[in-house]
Amino acid sequence: MVTLSVIVPVRDGEAHIGDALASLARNARRDFEFIVVDDGSADATGEIVADAQAALPGLSVLRHRTPVGLADARNAGLAAASGRYVTFLDGDDWLAPGHLGELVAAIDSLGCDFVRTDHVQAEGRKRVVHRAPLAAPRGAVLDPRDAILPAGIKTMVDYPYAWAGIYRRSLRDLLHFPGSLHTAEDRPWIWRLHREAATFAVVSLAGVFYHRQVAGSLTQVGDERQLHFFDAFELVFKDLEEVYLGKAVRNFCALLGHHLELAGRFTPELRARFEERGAAMVRGLPAGLVADSVARMSVERETALRALVPELPGRSVRLRRDREEP
Repeated sequence: MVTLSVIVPVRDGEAHIGDALASLARNARRDFEFIVVDDGSADATGEIVADAQAALPGLSVLRHRTPVGLADARNAGLAAASGRYVTFLDGDDWLAPGHLGELVAAIDSLGCDFVRTDHVQAEGRKRVVHRAPLAAPRGAVLDPRDAILPAGIKTMVDYPYAWAGIYRRSLRDLLHFPGSLHTAEDRPWIWRLHREAATFAVVSLAGVFYHRQVAGSLTQVGDERQLHFFDAFELVFKDLEEVYLGKAVRNFCALLGHHLELAGRFTPELRARFEERGAAMVRGLPAGLVADSVARMSVERETALRALVPELPGRSVRLRRDREEP
């Protein structure tokens, strides 16, 4: 019986996939399976993965001739998974030795639907631990809905990283990503998981190393896929309970401000389209919630948002700025 399925989507990852697979080999157990989804790679990714199969028992490979995007690559891995639990690893990240066993032990002992963890951000030789933003006690079984609010601070829906956790495969559709999205697919995913799953916990494990500033990653590119950010938040807002609306608006405005700060990566035509869609979406949200959200941003982001939508109401008193940067 397979205890854990590890899903590794990768496209053109020859620079890092070898290290990712080596870290999985240091975590391997006979009851673990590893599913690499090669999403139409045009470089040496396929050859590197094939060479790793001898050293990594339980490794299988799904190959897409044509790329389908990260969301559907993960979904393909989920469809092939047979483990009691599933987790994810991006092809340019890696794991500390023993991390997967610690994940399984955590969810086994807690008995909840999913468990979230901290992670380590790696940039060059620099290492910074990023903690999952949970106000409640760690290591305790909680209602995921209780970890969405309050609106004014960073909460678990601001921490959407699928690879920072382990999930019961019996959650089924709750684990699937919106395949129409080629970026920001994790935003509606984390909101739905917290709104619809029954139980979760956060534990103090930091064995995932996230490789920041990788050339070609979706956080670095400035093509049309960045417009899917708006599609992602349309899914977040769809049928959203009123109690969570203020949080979702804060979440959206903070990320929109972040994108506007990086607008120099867009072509003039794409920037115009991005700003037009951003302004339309902001105008469709409750003005008071937007104004409150904008007033809590950094001066730079507030300026960018007010330039985008000049008619936003102002605030007579400057509010304390909670850090909600992505």
